[in-house]
Amino acid sequence: MSHVPHELAEEFPEHSDRMHDLKASDAHFARLFDEYHEINRAVHRAETNLEPMESLAEVDLRKKRAFLKDQIWAYLAA
Repeated sequence: MSHVPHELAEEFPEHSDRMHDLKASDAHFARLFDEYHEINRAVHRAETNLEPMESLAEVDLRKKRAFLKDQIWAYLAA
């Protein structure tokens, strides 16, 4: 495991301008974006033991992060 945060700008660098525009113009996208980053930070803190958590809880957060990333990708691919 790399313990590197999965920032959306790094995950989808070719869509950074579109993400910026969608955050400003689409409330649902902005909520997905903010929720992704909140969960992503929690996963990163758990992985680096800044805020350790039970492994099943960490797995659950990773699944939520992946689900949000898929929803964000659907916006970007549309």
